[in-house]
Order: sequence, then C-alpha cells, then structure tokens
Amino acid sequence: MSDTVTREVAKGVWIFSRPFARYGVLPMGGRSTAIKLSDGGVWVLASTPLSEETKRKIDELGQVKYIINADAVHHLFLGEFKRAYPDAKLIGVADTLKRIDDKSIKFDGLWGRDPPDTEYGFENDIKHCYFSGFRNKDVAFLHVASKSLIEADLLLNLPATEQYSKCSRWIPQATLKPNSWAQQKILQSLATDMEAVKRDARTVASWDFDRIIPCHGDVIERDGNKAWREAYKFFID
Repeated sequence: MSDTVTREVAKGVWIFSRPFARYGVLPMGGRSTAIKLSDGGVWVLASTPLSEETKRKIDELGQVKYIINADAVHHLFLGEFKRAYPDAKLIGVADTLKRIDDKSIKFDGLWGRDPPDTEYGFENDIKHCYFSGFRNKDVAFLHVASKSLIEADLLLNLPATEQYSKCSRWIPQATLKPNSWAQQKILQSLATDMEAVKRDARTVASWDFDRIIPCHGDVIERDGNKAWREAYKFFID
C-alpha cells in the first residue's frame, strides 16, 4: 500500500504528501506540489520521490513544463523528475550546485545566479521571491488564482499529520506552529542577512494568499497570510 496521500487542495493544485524524517530522526514529512498553469502546462515543486502513483496524477494534469527546486537542500529527487520529464525546464537555486551529488543535472535557471528580475515563464500564474538572506536560500511561490503560498523551509506547520496518515506504524510527532516562540527563534537563527530577510518577508506578507502549502507539516487551509505574519513578526514589525 502506498504511503503517499494525493489530494487536490484547490482547483488545479495537487499535493503529494508522504513520510519523511530529517536526518532519519525528526518526522517532518515531505511534500511535492503540482499546479496546472493557465496555458495548460504543469509546474511541479519536486520534493518527494516520483512514484508511479505520483507520476500518473501529474501526467493526467498535462505536460510538465517546469520542475522547481525550492531551496538548496530539497534536491534529492530532481534527477528522477528530470529524467521522467526531459523537456521540462529545471529551475532552482545556485547553492544547490554545491550540494547535489549528480553533477550531470543541468539547470535552466538559478535563483542567486540569474539577475533578480529574471522571469522563467510561469510568472503569469506564479510569483516568486528568492530569500537570499536565508541559510537554505529558499524561494517562496504564490499561485495567484488559488491564493496559495508554496514553500519549503520558510515556515513549518508540525505535526505532519497528513504526511504520516498512511504510515503503517505509529511515529511520535513534534509540534511546531507558525505563531510559536520556537518557530520564530528557528527562523531568526536561519537568517544570514537580517535586512535581506526583512525585505523578502515583507514582500511575501504583501501578497494575497489564504492557504500555505509547506513541504513539512500540514497545509494551512485558511488565514495563511496571518500565519506568515505571526511567524515573521520579528522581521516584519
């Protein structure tokens, strides 16, 4: 039985949630997100294995045009996505090049290397903000039509209930909510350039979104902008 939970959270927005433990110990869950664009193509934030089940649903949505590497540490499955969809553009962050084992993988665009105003072709549907002052060099994405913020490590919402809901054994779960003191301290510790994080956190806060789709933890279905502002109040206020 598959341990991946496949769900449409909004029209044309599908998530693929499954167990994942950071360092093999901390149960944070993992999630990929696929979005059907207005031109019929598909944009995929690739952060979990491309299982047969996942690929089947993505293929139902349409032709994959973009494979997204959301930060420097979410690169484990980029190779299998790129091999499955060789014609898709692979867009990631420059620091991934230092960490990725498969040096044969070629990127078509890199945040942190390309000029800041570079457009990659999906901007009519999805905005992006590169956090140059964040340790993992994360990128936040806004799917305008569904008012959904998609991100990797910029905000956690633990426990990862949905991601472990098909797990065959009980796993102890940690709690880390956007408005918690612990989350705020973690975010402050991950800031390598305070002024840059302030700038980018405020940019995201200015976006119109209600939902947050994190790679780690449960989807925040409503009041997402409020949750973001609470997590980043040290940088925004």
